Amino acid sequence: MPFTPRGTLMIQGTTSDAGKSTLVAGLCRLARRGGMRVAPFKPQNMALNSAVTVDGGEIGRAQALQAIAAGVPARIDFNPVLLKPTSDRGAQVIIHGHAHANLDARAYHDYKRIAFDAVLASYARLQNEFDAVIVEGAGSPAEINLRDGDIANMGFAERVDCPVVLVADIDRGGVFAHLVGTLACLSESERARVRGFVINRFRGDIGLLQPGLDWLTAQTGKPVFGVLPYLHGLTLDAEDMLPSQPHVRGAVSALRVIVPALPRISNHTDFDALRAHAQVDFSYVRAGIAPPAADLIVLPGSKSVQRDLAWLRENGWDRAIERHLRYGGKVLGICGGMQMLGRTIDDPDGVEGAAGCVNGLGLLDLFTVLTRQKQLENVVGRLMVDGTHASVRGYEIHMGRTHGPALARPLVALDSGRCDGAISDDGQIAATYLHGVFDTPEACAALLAWAGVTGAEPLDYPALREASLDRLADSFAQSLDMDSLQTSFC
Repeated sequence: MPFTPRGTLMIQGTTSDAGKSTLVAGLCRLARRGGMRVAPFKPQNMALNSAVTVDGGEIGRAQALQAIAAGVPARIDFNPVLLKPTSDRGAQVIIHGHAHANLDARAYHDYKRIAFDAVLASYARLQNEFDAVIVEGAGSPAEINLRDGDIANMGFAERVDCPVVLVADIDRGGVFAHLVGTLACLSESERARVRGFVINRFRGDIGLLQPGLDWLTAQTGKPVFGVLPYLHGLTLDAEDMLPSQPHVRGAVSALRVIVPALPRISNHTDFDALRAHAQVDFSYVRAGIAPPAADLIVLPGSKSVQRDLAWLRENGWDRAIERHLRYGGKVLGICGGMQMLGRTIDDPDGVEGAAGCVNGLGLLDLFTVLTRQKQLENVVGRLMVDGTHASVRGYEIHMGRTHGPALARPLVALDSGRCDGAISDDGQIAATYLHGVFDTPEACAALLAWAGVTGAEPLDYPALREASLDRLADSFAQSLDMDSLQTSFC
């Protein structure tokens, strides 16, 4: 029977990374298959992986993935409040796709009343336009210290009077304690709106789990809508955290690619295609680990370029990159990584931290000034590397404006007539503001060939993502009580 929900259902989790984002994505794909016009919605997201929307704003990457699952263009209403951390205590606050201010946690707590107005406005528009809205919570509703003024979990559900399904990850252990404990932290009215549970990432004999499921239902009076299996090998955009699973190594002759795991790394989904490529041996290198030998070093995007540049120096990456280049290796800088490769990064207004100018790595003749106005644009163009002119699609999300002689030899010629990035005279160093440069098959093959791969094969990352979404939906259709879930919408 097709999944044809109408109304609203909210997916909340017992913890971060419990599976909220993937559950929403899979349900969106199933509703799309059922012929429904469905919208994903996350009132408030905190993530450094983001995407540019069709209406020229910025939302969390997970909501862009869910939009793909639903078969609709990503738009700012799918994630009206996005917080991009700039430090342990502060974040850039993005409202309806555009940066509003940098606020510390206490200041944002006071600001949430205003942010909630944006949330409710977006939700009202989606309700009027779509058959169904599937809402994703943030973190856990059991975070009682954040209950006052909450707009991300039960605060939203109570305000709009929508039902909730609670998802928990059994792979990390303690799943029954997570579910019962979360309910215990809720108010009576909040517990009443929880319609049931979904248990995620199960591996083993379901028969051995059944006594626990029966106990859970008897203890809480709420049904378990299904137990989702642990699905290996999914190619889906991460909401924020770096991948925890190691990359499966390619052949011995594979191109060795390393990326520093910057403390404030942003849009690391840029490397998902490389992690999936059979001709690439990819790894993130974390703090305290000496950069290993590689063929290609990629400097990723950053939400705080000056501080992450200082981290690079503290961890010896400046010396490692110089040595890498002396031995003929290639270096690619993306967005913040491009700014780091230049001569100076000036932040006169303190956009990303303390105001001031710092020296870059000095490997490209470029100069960057950080500005309050953010560049947000989806772009199409051609790579200008080794005469290939491969087609490329990507998106720009950055605060800086870069100038300098190195731009006279651009990496990308955009269809708009604008050029982007730079290639060094010796061809060893390349840089671009474009995120997603490896996602286009032609561009991925061209960049791998530039980096040293003989017979570089194109990899169609968007097709892999589509296949993973279909696999996710197929699994959900088999594992969940879809009729009960459908009737839970209100």
